[in-house]
Amino acid sequence: MPPVSSDSPASVVAALRSAGCVFAEDEAELILSTARTPDEAAAMVDRRVAGLPLEHVVGWAEFHGLRVTVEPGVFVPRRRTEFLVDQALALGRAASLVVDLCCGSGAVGAALAVSLGGPELHAADIDPAAVVCARRNIAAYGGRVHEGDLFAALPDTLRGRVDLLAANVPYVPTDKVGLLPPEARDHEPLVALDGGADGLDILRRVAAEAPAWLAPGGSLFVETSERQASAALDTFTRNGLTARLAVSQELYAHVVIGTRG
Repeated sequence: MPPVSSDSPASVVAALRSAGCVFAEDEAELILSTARTPDEAAAMVDRRVAGLPLEHVVGWAEFHGLRVTVEPGVFVPRRRTEFLVDQALALGRAASLVVDLCCGSGAVGAALAVSLGGPELHAADIDPAAVVCARRNIAAYGGRVHEGDLFAALPDTLRGRVDLLAANVPYVPTDKVGLLPPEARDHEPLVALDGGADGLDILRRVAAEAPAWLAPGGSLFVETSERQASAALDTFTRNGLTARLAVSQELYAHVVIGTRG
């Protein structure tokens, strides 16, 4: 590809369109506005044409009004997950302790921290790369990020005190991971995608342990698929949570909400 410069957006659009980018014009604008030099812009276009997610190419994603750092190899926050944040805010405006479990980039925790005006914030992920990235995103809000497997990563002092527990768990069934778009299956960590045979393995683990960590009246929020929603609701109920389903048709988002009595 010839050198790309800020005064040749047409060449960038053409390169991206030839690679199959549906929104080539929008992506070209983002790349050219982010790159600091023509050489950097050309390198970004090369990486995008090679199939890297746009967010990994430019180094950030827009999420709930924030610009969230997204480093290579880290799960890219989805627009539909903004609905999970909105559901948590609707129930927890007075929340003083928030946990972002399976935090990935820390986008959910950062969005909650901004909207709630600075609660005590903890986040956790099993993936070391995600932990490093999340620390960059929530440091400004005084948040702490812990590395480890679900609740085992959290300080024991949080037991019984969590007002809002957001857990954007992996929920793609193992045999469906190969059907994901190449951007996801080739460039995002499998641990952030694969939810086991029916996609609900991690959700079950979270639902089983959550009541011991939630404060009285505290709530757990988990994103799932339409097909899995009924089973997820049953799992919440079996673990003593008062459960309901929230749906956004616009974002095609399904969030199971469980509240401790």
